[in-house]
Amino acid sequence: MLPLKPEKDLKTLVENRSVYTLEHCELNVFETRQQSEQVHLVFNDMVLTTMIRGKKVMHLFGSEHFDYLPGESVIVPDNEEMIIDFPEADISNPTQCIALAVDAAMLKDTLNLLNEKYPKGEKQDSWNIDISCFHLQNSIEVTSAINRLVNISTENIAGKDVLVDFTLKELLIRLMQTQARKLILDSYHNHTTTNRFANAVQYIKNHIHEEITIDKLSNLCCMSKPNFFRCFKREFGISPVDFILHERIRVAKQLLKDQNVTIAEACFAVGINNLSYFFKLFKRIEGQTPNEFRRGLN
Repeated sequence: MLPLKPEKDLKTLVENRSVYTLEHCELNVFETRQQSEQVHLVFNDMVLTTMIRGKKVMHLFGSEHFDYLPGESVIVPDNEEMIIDFPEADISNPTQCIALAVDAAMLKDTLNLLNEKYPKGEKQDSWNIDISCFHLQNSIEVTSAINRLVNISTENIAGKDVLVDFTLKELLIRLMQTQARKLILDSYHNHTTTNRFANAVQYIKNHIHEEITIDKLSNLCCMSKPNFFRCFKREFGISPVDFILHERIRVAKQLLKDQNVTIAEACFAVGINNLSYFFKLFKRIEGQTPNEFRRGLN
C-alpha cells in the first residue's frame, strides 16, 4: 500500500496529486481527505486507475456511475472526462487512488507485438484493450504488476525507464487477460458458436460437481491437449487446471452463504472429495479458511 503524504505536504484536501513522469507513462497518485462531489478529471492518454483505499463514486460516459472500491481498476479512454464523488473521505479516512496514463505509441507497439508473435486462439480475435469491460476486479497478477510499477516509478534507481517499460508491458498483458477472463465468464453462453473456449467454460460450469479432465476440454475445443493448455493460459492468464479450481471455490462460496449448508456438503457439491484438501485450496485462493469466510458474512 502506498504511504500517505504527511499533512504538512498537502496542497489541498481534495485530490492532492503527486506526479511521476516516465518516458512512456505518467503515474499520478491522488489523495483526498475531505468529502466532495463532482470533481472533474481528464487525461490526454488512456489511463488505468486503481483504488488503493477509501471509496469513490465514479461517473463515466455521460450517465454511467458506480461505487469504486479498493482492489478494483477502471480503464478510461483518452480525453474522456471522469466526474468523481468522495462520499466518505476525511482526515481519518483518506481516499487514495493511482492513475497511470499510458503513451499511445507504447500501447500500440505492445498490441502489435502480441498479435504478431502470440495470436489469440480464434483467428477473428485480436489483442486489444476492451473499453466495454472498463471496471475490473484486479487479479493477483494485475495487482502484483501495479505494485512493482509503482515501486519502480517512485524510487530513485538506475535504468528506471527501462524497468518501467518492461513492467508496463506486463501490466497491459495481464490487464487484457483479466478482461478476456471476465468477458468469457460473464457471457460465455453468448459465444459458444464463435469462441471455442466459451464451450470449455460452459462445460466446466455445468459439470463443476464432477471430475473434469483436460482431455475432455481440449476435445471440446478441437485442439490438442498441449495446444489447448498453452492457448488457454495465454488468453486468460491462468491455466485451465487453476481456472477449474477457482471456479470450484467460487461456487463453494455461494453455497456457504446458506447457513444450512455444511462445509463438507459444499466441498462435495463442487467435486472435491477430500475435505482437508478443500480447506487448503480455499485458504490458498481466498486467503482465509471456509470457517473464517462464513464468520465474515455475519
